[in-house]
Amino acid sequence: MWRQTKTALHKVLRLNDLLRLRALKSTSAPERALKLQPGQNIHGFTVKEVVAVPDLFLTAVKLTHDGTGAQYLHAARDDANNLFSVQLRTTPMDSSGVPHILEHTVLCGSQKFPVRDPFFKMLNRSLSTFMNAFTASDYTMYPFSTQNSKDFQNLLSVYLDAVFFPCLREQDFWQEGWRLENEDPTDPKSPLVFKGVVFNEMKGAFSDNERLYAQFLQNKMYPDHTYSVVSGGEPLCIPDLTWDQLKEFHARHYHPSNARFFTYGDLPLEQHLQQIQQEALCKFERIDPKTEVPPQPHWPRPREAHMSCGPDALAPDQTRQNTVCVSFLLPDITDTFEGFTLSLLSSLMVSGPNSPLYKALIEPKIGTDFSSVVGYDGSIREASFSVGLQGVSEQDLERVKRVIEETIDQIVLEGFEEERIEALLHKLEIQMKHQSTNFGLSLASYIASAWNHDGDPVALLQINHSVDRFKRALKDNPRYLQEKVQQYFKENTHRLTLSMSPDEEYLEKQAKAEEEKLQRKVQALTEDDRKQIYEKGLELLSAQAAPQDASCLPALRVSDIDPVTARTPVQISSVGGVPVQFCEQPTNGLVYFRALCNLNSLPEDLRPLVPLFCAVITKMGCGSMDYRQQAQQLELRTGGMSVSALVTPDSAHLDTYEQAVVLSSSCLDRNLPHMFDLWRDVFNSPHFTDEERLRVLVMMVAQELANGVSYSGHAYAMTRAARLLTPAGDLQETFGGMEQVKFMKRVAEKQDLNHVIRTLPRLKKHLFNPHNMRCAINATPQEMSNSSKHLETFLKEVSENRKDLKPVRPTTVQPIDPQLESGPTKTLIVDPQYQPCHMKTFFQMPFPVNFVSQSIRTVPFTHPDYASLRVLARMMSAKFLHSEIREKGGAYGGGARMGGGLFTFYSYRDPQALQTLSAFRRGVDWAKAGTFSQQDIDEAKLSVFSAVDAPVAPADKGMSLFVGGVSDDMSHAHRQRLFGVSHQDLVDVAHRYLSVGRCTDGAAILGPENDALRKDPSWIIK
Repeated sequence: MWRQTKTALHKVLRLNDLLRLRALKSTSAPERALKLQPGQNIHGFTVKEVVAVPDLFLTAVKLTHDGTGAQYLHAARDDANNLFSVQLRTTPMDSSGVPHILEHTVLCGSQKFPVRDPFFKMLNRSLSTFMNAFTASDYTMYPFSTQNSKDFQNLLSVYLDAVFFPCLREQDFWQEGWRLENEDPTDPKSPLVFKGVVFNEMKGAFSDNERLYAQFLQNKMYPDHTYSVVSGGEPLCIPDLTWDQLKEFHARHYHPSNARFFTYGDLPLEQHLQQIQQEALCKFERIDPKTEVPPQPHWPRPREAHMSCGPDALAPDQTRQNTVCVSFLLPDITDTFEGFTLSLLSSLMVSGPNSPLYKALIEPKIGTDFSSVVGYDGSIREASFSVGLQGVSEQDLERVKRVIEETIDQIVLEGFEEERIEALLHKLEIQMKHQSTNFGLSLASYIASAWNHDGDPVALLQINHSVDRFKRALKDNPRYLQEKVQQYFKENTHRLTLSMSPDEEYLEKQAKAEEEKLQRKVQALTEDDRKQIYEKGLELLSAQAAPQDASCLPALRVSDIDPVTARTPVQISSVGGVPVQFCEQPTNGLVYFRALCNLNSLPEDLRPLVPLFCAVITKMGCGSMDYRQQAQQLELRTGGMSVSALVTPDSAHLDTYEQAVVLSSSCLDRNLPHMFDLWRDVFNSPHFTDEERLRVLVMMVAQELANGVSYSGHAYAMTRAARLLTPAGDLQETFGGMEQVKFMKRVAEKQDLNHVIRTLPRLKKHLFNPHNMRCAINATPQEMSNSSKHLETFLKEVSENRKDLKPVRPTTVQPIDPQLESGPTKTLIVDPQYQPCHMKTFFQMPFPVNFVSQSIRTVPFTHPDYASLRVLARMMSAKFLHSEIREKGGAYGGGARMGGGLFTFYSYRDPQALQTLSAFRRGVDWAKAGTFSQQDIDEAKLSVFSAVDAPVAPADKGMSLFVGGVSDDMSHAHRQRLFGVSHQDLVDVAHRYLSVGRCTDGAAILGPENDALRKDPSWIIK
């Protein structure tokens, strides 16, 4: 009877909760928040301020925790993707990387959740749309977001306990930070080496010359306090950190009195406050953490500094690898309006071909591109402005400094054109109206730095207040901006000129310094120490291999996942003989336009030039406009116009794919005719003859590609590994792999670009052909008719470009929407005779770490086994590869993913190479053995669904159909197959597709010199 009563009461309470939620939903989140009053006390917090921010459709509520002084900001907005973050001011005084290693270690278990890695485990027990942690120069932030209210509470519990009550076990410190260990932990005679996740991560980070330069610049610009050190950890200093120092740093910095909490979204604030108070803050008393950062004393005269870096084998010009930059100290970032003004001023000075510093530095081709640090930086207590060049010859270093000085004088004298200021404010208006899927995270990042130093986060959100004040200041004083340039640049003595040049022996010197550091550590060891190190290594190995009981962690269940696919209504029709997809969305007064033009008639020899064509086509001038006038009109009339190459594997056939370029742009509804006029001129009369302009763009593209390899090495390895497995894979390597990096290096090295100039019109004839085109419009219902009208006008005006050109390869015709057999069609490339090939490639790079990938040909999206392989990739990553590659191997990251018909393994910033490939093979054996549980499978499904159900911005709704050919019905069928994946299915697909001898695979490694690979004839050495 009692149990029956309890059940009945439970139903009543649940009904009451549902009624209350309906009542809450009947009013908007911002409206509910506006009812709060300053002085009101809610669960130990006092409301300080309640402010409506209509421009961002939110209400900001600022609170303080009574007991600890913790600061709190809530942004109430009608967005189901709710976000939480807590940030701590972390101010290290050495380069041991203590805040960074602490960020890793607090996520390795806490009082309530003492499992070894609750953070990584929660990735598979939740439907989070974002989970991570960041270490900045002077703060550490722990954010997550989710669309599920139960999930929010679960993740909040885990995050609060991790941050404020971590275990901080010595073993976790060894694993995540650094340790001395036998190279082979099971062999006490093997040499002792440095290991650790952060140690290897920072070795990888410091192999990136751009990152190295930015770090050194900050250290030299602010030499008197925390900014003079490397918060992430300098690899040679990391082994100086002790476990006790880590714990002391946590006790002082990870206290609520030093914390700033931020929540965002449509969930009730009161619920958050109650949970944070009960689970964390009620257990603390107020302290003075003494973490304030004092102002940097200003220099009476400018300074200069020099640094060395490793040579870049991919640089577009090997004789020009110097970087030089001038940086100016600016005011405290807590002055919201001054920061806003200086940020705009920075854009006017350096952004785009109409800016004076672009004209003075980039166009004379003194260097290949701006320095990696350029423009306004408000990320630390006092802001800075930097400008300089990379890709400079040694004899031009002085010239760069002189040109910067002369240009500043010119700006003081002449100021800026009114139209450029208008274009900049228009750009700001579009940025405020554009709705992203991670708006909460963007807000958290935007306010973090100023709030960290007690700036007013609410003032930062009131962007239109700053815009209005800026306009008034300009009206009252036409020389307002020139006077700022005079004050902060011309008369500023706190100015640093930093140059960087390559040293052929740089990597050897780094390796030697590390070896000397290691030997000093090793030589100080007694025999007992060595024995203890060996025993601790075995203990760590044993702990990493031991099964973990994660039952203490909260988790959603598969039954919590919505069984139905959210549908996106679209209308597909024809305008001017061109298929058009219309998708009505709440786009906030913006119209989003895309056009997809296939490349089927493009001659094969022109394919490598497609990415360059895309990069320059909207930047060379068109119609009656030169490139500067074109850039000005783009900023005044649009939210940007871009063209990019696209390769899309067919959802049903591995050897069928679509090759295209995608045109993308957006504009305020009032500018629709102007946007389409700009596209018309790009189609009908692009300018290709200006060799000087083309050379500038070629050098910038080549430099950007070369710079990106050290950061995105895993992506390049994955693309290369897949090259010969599908026809699409070969083209993806041509468009976006190491082949493209090397191709652009060769183009940049050419003395004469006339051949490229003659080729670009040929590309245009094949690429901008309305016969091979389809379009998409995303806009509000009110704007759809107007958008269609202007699109029709545009298509009429470009109709002379329409030509029925013969495809170069065999093709097949498919309906754009698989549900509309008689509707508009698209033409795909088909290669039924394609033979996949096994290939292993090694790219020797000037990195101290590796990027490793293996890719296996499997099945396309609509195949019944695709869902099983997708779940298997996620489960193998979490339950096997994470332990083998990261915990034991010391890589910063690694795992497996399924996509495009390929099952791909990868590792990131990895001290191992061949050992990691072996770990991939052991992962397959683990899957085939089937020793995983139903709980493991359910967690993998949750992780997959968090990606499947990730929020989609109004601008991007319907794009999976338009670009990828995946309809709502196809998505729903895939969803049902994901739900149905069983233990036996996973074992079967591992045997069927991943077994050695039964699969066709490719492998690629980017990394340092490797004798074992060089001696192995099965590897192609690049």
